[in-house]
Amino acid sequence: MSASSGWVTGDVREEQPPLSRVIVMDQNLPAPLATQRVEIRRITIAPGYAAGLHVHNGPVFGSIETGSVVYQIEGEPETVLKAGDVFYEPEGVRIARFDARDDGVTFLGYFLLADGMNAELVFPEV
Repeated sequence: MSASSGWVTGDVREEQPPLSRVIVMDQNLPAPLATQRVEIRRITIAPGYAAGLHVHNGPVFGSIETGSVVYQIEGEPETVLKAGDVFYEPEGVRIARFDARDDGVTFLGYFLLADGMNAELVFPEV
């Protein structure tokens, strides 16, 4: 075995798998959803910009590509999401914070849409 085909831990050589599959999120939806399509958007938020309180008309999943954001569902603790982290914004739930930190943020948003539905965002009064 060549040195490039495995790695050494102490005196034991272990094989590196050629493929790895890791579940990073397994999210139950509150009700069955007749998804007809998924719209994927790359969204960039400038450093320090606060997106504000908002609500989506359908469930949104996302993964942070670069930067970081303060994420909070109303009534729950805030958390900082960084590159590689994933998140879920339930349909109709108030997202209190999705605020880019000093490094800004770019993420992929996956919008699950029923037939004839377009992704919409509402900014309710506080």
